[in-house]
This record gives sequence, C-alpha cells and structure tokens, in this order.
Amino acid sequence: MAVWDDMVGQERVQEQLAAAARDADALVTAQAAGEEPPAASRMTHAWLFTGPPGSGRSTAARAFAAALQCTSPDRALGGAPGCGFCDGCHTSLVGTHADVEVVRTDMLSIGVKETRELVRRAQLSPAVGRWQVIVLEDADRLTEGAGNVLLKAVEEPAPRTVWLLCAPSLEDVLPTIRSRCRHLSLRTPSVEAVADVLTRRDGIEPEAAASAARATQGHIGRARRLATDEAARARRATVLKLPLRVEDVGGCLRAAQELIDAAAEDARQVSEEIDAKEAEELKAALGAAAGGRMPRGTAGAMKELEDRQKRRRTRTQRDSLDLALTDLTAFYRDVLALQLGSRVALANEDVRDALDRVARSSSPEGTLRRMEAVLACREALDTNVAPLLAVEAMTMALRSG
Repeated sequence: MAVWDDMVGQERVQEQLAAAARDADALVTAQAAGEEPPAASRMTHAWLFTGPPGSGRSTAARAFAAALQCTSPDRALGGAPGCGFCDGCHTSLVGTHADVEVVRTDMLSIGVKETRELVRRAQLSPAVGRWQVIVLEDADRLTEGAGNVLLKAVEEPAPRTVWLLCAPSLEDVLPTIRSRCRHLSLRTPSVEAVADVLTRRDGIEPEAAASAARATQGHIGRARRLATDEAARARRATVLKLPLRVEDVGGCLRAAQELIDAAAEDARQVSEEIDAKEAEELKAALGAAAGGRMPRGTAGAMKELEDRQKRRRTRTQRDSLDLALTDLTAFYRDVLALQLGSRVALANEDVRDALDRVARSSSPEGTLRRMEAVLACREALDTNVAPLLAVEAMTMALRSG
C-alpha cells in the first residue's frame, strides 16, 4: 500500500506531492554521489496545506513526509518514493521516525516556547533519514509571537529541513509565513469516496459507511467516528432534536444548557484518564514518596501541569461544542434545500420527518437567519464569549427565526 492511499479525493495534490518527492529523492541521491543536483526541481523547503476540516490536510502532510524518507530499493530502478512498506515509510506513518516530528496541540494555542524548540530541532541534520521533516498540524493556532519565531526558520532553513504546515485557510497563517511556502489546497472529498474508504480500509458495513459519510458531508475523521462510536451517534441525535425544542423561552434555555453539559461531559471523558496518567508520571519524576507526599519545591510543577490540563479541557469542550454546531448548520442547510425544492442530497435523511416539519413551519429567509445565528455563535466562541451565554443567544435566535 503506497503512502498516498489514505488521501481520499485529492488526486491533483497527490500528483504534485509525488512529483516533488521524486525530485527530492534525486536531489539527495545526487548530493550523496557528489554530483550536481538537478537544475529544475519541484521540491522546496516549506509547504502549506490548506483545506476545510476533514479534507485530510495532516494525512497529506504525513504521507509526503513518509515519501521523503522512503528507502525502497525500487527507487534505483525508477520506482517512485512512497512505497509504504520500507522502514522509512512505515516509521514515518506510525510516528516513530527519528527525523519526522509531528506537532499537534490539544491546547488553545501554540506558544513561543514550543515553537523555539521546533526551530532548534529544525537546525539539526537528519539523524537516520534523508530529510529532517517538521509537520505542524495546527499552524493556525500559532500565537503572533510564535509565528514570528517560526518565520526566521522558514526564511533561512537548514539545507535538509522541510517544514509542512497545515491550516484551514491561507488567512489563518501570517502573510509573511505563507508567502514563503508552496501552497497546496485540498478539497472536501465526495461522500462516495469517504464511504468507499470506510468500507475498504476500516471494514465498516457499506450501508453504515454511506450513512456516516452522508451525515458528515465528506469529513473523513467524523464519518469514521460516527460509524464506529455509539456515543457519537447518540450525541448527534440529541443535537438534531434541538430545532424542535426551541418553541418557547424555557425550551431554548434548557436546550442550551444540555448542549453545554454534553460538551463538558465529552471533555471530561477525554481528559480524565490522560490527566490522571500525566499527574502520576510527573509525581514519579519529581520523586514523590510512596504515600503520595510531594518533595518540597515541586508544587509549582504540579500547578503548571494542572493549568495545562485545564486549558486542554477547555479546548476539548470547545471542539465538541463546535462539532454540535456544525451538525446544527447541516440540519438547517437541509431544511433550506427542502424549502427551495433543491435536488441536492440531504445530509440528514435519517431525520427527514423533523426536516419536513421545520421546513413547513418557516420560510427560506427565516432558515437563513437561523444559519446566521449558528455562525454567530461559533464566532462568539472564537472570541472567548462564555459558552453558555453564546449558546443561549443562539437558541433564542433560532426561536425567533
């Protein structure tokens, strides 16, 4: 299986990356043989992958990193890098390659301290591989200071270092950084392509795979979770009932509270086990006594860990809430399609009765205002408005239409 097989519906981007990997391989091979490198090359030191959520930005970046580290003997016979079977490809894809650093954050942002460490690593020569590759999956979460630190490394890269940055859009990255990167734009894969990969790769029943792909409108990760996680399906069902529960003020406030509680429970479930493990590991590293008593002078380290865990729970809660709002937007999109008589496939065909009921009781103009209310809620959450206040304002707007 080639490293590109997990890139769903991105044929054009795959061709560009494969061509760049071939040129990168030729460049390293020529340098190792003491020869002049090829005059023209499609390889460069910094790449920026953009695309909507679920398009596979990080998947494409990791596949390219693996192709750059490919050590397959077939390359000498004209084979393309990225076989997927050699040690370089395999360790890059599973995250154990010494020269491939994959950076993702479960915090709200990436700060200067973490970025400086990445820049320091980027100056090193490859230890065992052909390139030193830094994959930054959440480049849009760099603070302004961190972006300025990264800029210097992108402007003056080490000879065998490659930066692979991922972000939802060009606007999410500093102009000074994106101007120094080669830009690749990914698209949302088709529902059929996502259903096929869920069936072929994950062994999900075709009907369940098609239903999950349709419900998530081509978001690969969400589709896989929806098809395999009963709790995820239950949460989605709860969200899709919300438009029918905002007929009075009391219903609006109850629906808002339940949405916030569900997001908080999600965050608790995700974080609880990780938090406990991190705390135990830190206590052991600090030399805690068998009874759990901490040595003097270590309270600061524990407080720092607790603060970091709190920020992670906040990020997880916001992500869960944003996912619910995305499902809600898809519901009203289907309502609008019914109201306008569009033949577009409905994402939420499984709740067709609710869609018909809302479509009959409102106008297309009212549906558009409701979609704008959901968008306004997402924007308010991005600006750190208290989640309950933002969701309550949204549910009241949904009621008035």
